[in-house]
Amino acid sequence: MSLIVQKFGGSSVANTERIFNVASIITDTFKAGNDVVVVLSAQGDTTDEMIEKAAEINPNPSKREMDMLLANGEQMSIALMAMAIEKLGYPVISLCGWQVGMHTDSNYGNAKIEKITPTRVETELARKKIVLVAGFQGINKYDDVTTLGRGGSDTTAVALAVALKADLCQIYTDVDGVYTADPRFVKDARKLEEITYDEMLELASLGANVLHNRSVEMAKRYNVDLEVISSFTKQPGTKIKEAPNMEKMNVSGVAKDKNIARISLVNLADVPGIAFKIFSVLAAKKINVDIILQSIGRAGTKDISFTVSADNVQATLDILNDNKDKIGFENILVNEKVCKVSIVGAGMVNNPGVAATMFEALADANINIQMISTSELKVSVLIDEEDADKALSAIHEKFFN
Repeated sequence: MSLIVQKFGGSSVANTERIFNVASIITDTFKAGNDVVVVLSAQGDTTDEMIEKAAEINPNPSKREMDMLLANGEQMSIALMAMAIEKLGYPVISLCGWQVGMHTDSNYGNAKIEKITPTRVETELARKKIVLVAGFQGINKYDDVTTLGRGGSDTTAVALAVALKADLCQIYTDVDGVYTADPRFVKDARKLEEITYDEMLELASLGANVLHNRSVEMAKRYNVDLEVISSFTKQPGTKIKEAPNMEKMNVSGVAKDKNIARISLVNLADVPGIAFKIFSVLAAKKINVDIILQSIGRAGTKDISFTVSADNVQATLDILNDNKDKIGFENILVNEKVCKVSIVGAGMVNNPGVAATMFEALADANINIQMISTSELKVSVLIDEEDADKALSAIHEKFFN
């Protein structure tokens, strides 16, 4: 007998038919003799609809009250799923984050899990019940409901797998695994049988909407046996593991991220310490910076460009303008019509020419590169947003066809 944690996303439970489809997957796993813990997301577009309702009442609500509101989507999902499983004749119980001992910090809207005390879950499993858990939510030291941010149900599932010492954590989605590129945009994208934690983490961080990057970080840290699988087909999924296949390809996938903006500070003094002044004030306000490009000094001045999440553009501009005298820039330029396209692969570091092949694909497609960033696992380029899909297809064809 195994202990299996399963997670189902919003599209998997979007309506009555899909709820019963998921209920059959859960009960089949239970009938096979396994202990089963299931994490559910809110149905379909429920979270977006609640955000819209909140905006009708107050365009700038407190993050605490937003967490109180948004946590209800997952609670509705687990209750409806419990009713479906009851109707099928199986023992089941639904539990909210606070009931499963999901303790978080107090960063409302994007809380981090501090510890899990899964006593209630273990008790219900001992009673031979299927345990349904509301994903995306926890409780802080003030006994307030908190949420883990977009994609947080993935993190809930992996965290529970760690706390319960589960044998397997399955993430069910509307795709049947991890692909070499998003199959919605690249028709020849291939499903991977396996991928390393590091590669999956890079893909998740670079815009591949398969797994929440925090969930992959946790799975790697605690060596969780993780699988991405479809809730709509019975096909095998993609295994995420530490050891790569000896014959694996140099590049495992191509990803794009349109939720990005380029910010340029013009006419900075060409003296030591300027970069520190810029990025220290941003770091102090929790603004993550990605690709950075510094121009060659000329006439005692230089420019520095960098990318941030599109969600952080206004906050970044406010911080920089508040520190304009300290930093000493002449002007700020912002371009939100950009996209980051990346290739990822654990084998890239020992294979020269991978970046050149990527650049060749972009050149052949007549796509201009604005900025470049490289590491042992990835090569990323910043391009015009309008070229994103063309770039994705061109790079994928060059490496995989």
